Amino acid sequence: MLVLASCRHRPEPVLIKIGGQTQGTYYAITFYADDSTTYKSSIDSLLHRFDSTASTYKLNSIISRLNNNDTSARADQMFTTIFQKAMEVSEKTEGAFDITVGPLVSAWGFGLTNRVKMNQHKVDSILKFVGFHKVMLDNGKLIKTDPRIHIDFNAIAQGYSVDVVAAFLDSKGIQSYLIDIGGEVLARRTKPGGEKWNVAIEVPTQQADEPRSIQEVVLLQDMAISTSGSYRKFYEENGIRYSHEIDPSTGYPVRHSTLSVSVLAKDCMTADAYATAFMVMGVEKGKEFLKKHPKMDAYFIYTDKDGNLKTYFTKGFRKLFKKK
Repeated sequence: MLVLASCRHRPEPVLIKIGGQTQGTYYAITFYADDSTTYKSSIDSLLHRFDSTASTYKLNSIISRLNNNDTSARADQMFTTIFQKAMEVSEKTEGAFDITVGPLVSAWGFGLTNRVKMNQHKVDSILKFVGFHKVMLDNGKLIKTDPRIHIDFNAIAQGYSVDVVAAFLDSKGIQSYLIDIGGEVLARRTKPGGEKWNVAIEVPTQQADEPRSIQEVVLLQDMAISTSGSYRKFYEENGIRYSHEIDPSTGYPVRHSTLSVSVLAKDCMTADAYATAFMVMGVEKGKEFLKKHPKMDAYFIYTDKDGNLKTYFTKGFRKLFKKK
């Protein structure tokens, strides 16, 4: 009777929603707790500290100082974690994912510097200092084969920032939450009633400013999802569309028909990195990769030769679809 009474009087979980700006985008966090503490100031501080490590937009960040060959700069634990995961994914994808591609991203007009006029000679000259095998970490020091090498965590850091916030919430005893940072999402457990978290996958649009619509809704529990796409960051010149996704092997923006790729993983950093890798590979090479890695799940949206929207997804992804 005492046990039943104590269970009966247990307070209902408090629903808390917080949000803000980080890494040039938004963050939105929903969680259930025993009290009304939001932890917003702590999370803002944590994300600010994260930028001080991984943001190339901050001149005094660790990554910027290492890129500028500052001999006094050393990698911290956050930097090291991102770097090690990046090297792992680069090896497994045979360079489709590559954090040294930053100079090409900038040259094509998607980075910190102004776009330059690109031709094969210019591409070849930059490719001389692009390649993940050309960098390594040694006791916190970034070793480069060429001082012109610049690394860029943009295709992986945002996912890891989700994991960092998740670890913080875990440390506070928060057991049920959904974290969304710029579309990189991690869901922990379920809502108090047992309902899984609903996360939408967008329909790719022809123009960056077109209204958003939903392609599919997946039900997540203890899972991360990351989507990478070529349909919002691009420009057109002389009738040719240039995507921000750069193929490290050619030095050129990808030109295949893949519009977006969503990837599932236990942590958001892994999902983020592979989503970028699959965008570089395209749907056909992506299918071959998935056949060799059957535990990985991905959802491709692409166009056929007639311009019709098509999808390809793994069986694991299909199991998470919300019934329409």
